[in-house]
Amino acid sequence: MLGGDSSPFLGVTRSVQGRRWRLRNMDDRLALAIAQQAGLPEILGRVLAGRGVDLDLLEDHLNPSLRRMLPDPSRFRDMDAAADRIAHAIEMGEKVAVFGDYDVDGATSTALLNRFFRAIGRDLRVYIPDRLKEGYGPNTPALRKLAAEGVKLVITVDCGTLAFAPLEDAASIGLEVVVVDHHLAEPELPKALAVINPNRLDEAQGYGQLAAVGVAFLLVVAVNRRLRERGFYSASRPVPDLLQWLDLVALGTVCDVVPLTGLNRALVTQGIKVLRSRGNVGLAALADVAGINEPPGAYHLGFLLGPRVNAGGRVGQADLGTRLLSCDDPREAQAIAAELDRYNRERQEIEAVVLAEAMQEFEHLPEDVPLALVARQGWHPGVIGIVAARIREAAGRPSFVIALDANGIGKGSGRSIPGVDLGAAVVAASQAGLLINGGGHAMAAGLTVEAAKLNELKAFLNERLAGPVAKAGASASLGFDGVIGVGGCNADLCDKLEQLGPYGSGNPEPRFALASARVVQADVVGEKHVRCLITAGDGQGARLRAIAFRSLDGDLGPALLQARQTGSALHIGGHLRSSYWRGERQIQFVLEDAALPAA
Repeated sequence: MLGGDSSPFLGVTRSVQGRRWRLRNMDDRLALAIAQQAGLPEILGRVLAGRGVDLDLLEDHLNPSLRRMLPDPSRFRDMDAAADRIAHAIEMGEKVAVFGDYDVDGATSTALLNRFFRAIGRDLRVYIPDRLKEGYGPNTPALRKLAAEGVKLVITVDCGTLAFAPLEDAASIGLEVVVVDHHLAEPELPKALAVINPNRLDEAQGYGQLAAVGVAFLLVVAVNRRLRERGFYSASRPVPDLLQWLDLVALGTVCDVVPLTGLNRALVTQGIKVLRSRGNVGLAALADVAGINEPPGAYHLGFLLGPRVNAGGRVGQADLGTRLLSCDDPREAQAIAAELDRYNRERQEIEAVVLAEAMQEFEHLPEDVPLALVARQGWHPGVIGIVAARIREAAGRPSFVIALDANGIGKGSGRSIPGVDLGAAVVAASQAGLLINGGGHAMAAGLTVEAAKLNELKAFLNERLAGPVAKAGASASLGFDGVIGVGGCNADLCDKLEQLGPYGSGNPEPRFALASARVVQADVVGEKHVRCLITAGDGQGARLRAIAFRSLDGDLGPALLQARQTGSALHIGGHLRSSYWRGERQIQFVLEDAALPAA
């Protein structure tokens, strides 16, 4: 029997935040079987069943192993050709460059290759383009500059699949290029020695969810194997331990919001273990400036470390993130980490201004358009991706934020919702001649457009996304894994929930409801957060710390404060997490929504 029918969960058809609550679809008998086989509480069996885990997949989900799950890199098109050419360049001492990207996926991919080359005694020329001056991806002046420096081979990471003109020019001057990417491809591929991309249209399916850093790791595995086969390593030049760099792979994978399932789940799980050893001097310094005083997990990667790595490319110096992740000098790492932290605060200030203006534009959009697209001249291109994510949260549907410059050229960044492939829509718009360039993947995309074509682009994307958005049920609903009692929110349950992580896209963090709970304390803390103390409906027994982040300006924060004053019961929805204060572990419920119980 399938659980999670069409009736509203706990009878909530419209919550405080205007959402319909629903129970995730799952097979109740499977949930019970999973719980019994894994020795877990039944509620966690429901969590696993609700994420598509069955008995055959249970072991891989609970104990993801790279030994079992890492594919032979040779299964990917052009991998062997790329590994042969790179290994030859390493043996012959040729000058090789990596052309990266300024976001976290690009920075981690670049740092991974840089550390590999350094470990085997070779130099690697690192080139990160300036976001404002050069934009995304390979460009002809940069490639010609590298060629003039004597570079014979360029490896592009997290970019290059749609760089037709620059790579055509590179080939004309004898510069060989290996593309390592994961963005959606067109039927035509650029002129390159190799294009390694699990999202090539002619690639066998199964690994399209990899981030670029995951593809880069597979390339390193392939090159390492070639060098070993050729006798490159010796007693004086030992084979490097590739697993030591999985912390970089985990960081890039989490921050690029690719699904944390299958191989990605194994890479992130093992990478977090490496991260906790603090072997990467740069990441350790960044964790210190971010104030992380607990064992880091996917949350810390995505919300504390990632934004700081990104900050250099957004509002500061584009290569700072890569430099930090490649750094082995503790003093230098501390200085770069502090600089990135300062840039991150500057980014937050710029973002707040752009967000306020973008929300003004959003409020004038019709409520029935599938895509929330806003544009204005003067916005900083470095923060539009973050603002797009905020607009998506407010709109409950895909969003695009476009910063127009004085020349009438717009740089846009988009964020999508599950079930709506935004990258494919952007590629289609590019093929229709509406864009200067554009691409991406399902959940995030970027584009460059002339202001004169903006209205035509809006119409095209709205028409293309109308069906998928409607099918995805973008009218806000909130999925739950079940009901738990206040007394059951303890350290043991938190430990078991952590075993089911890491959480992210494709493996959402479990969401539970506290039914008919009461708010016995509530106050405002920090930047408009509402902190609460919650107990069961009868007001007796255990009490649970809770917090609703950034909720004061919305409907949730005031509702919690009012419930404290009136003493009325509330159904409360959110996530159960551990937090640390002065080294002491605390159990906390992170509030996302609330609703009055049905009469």
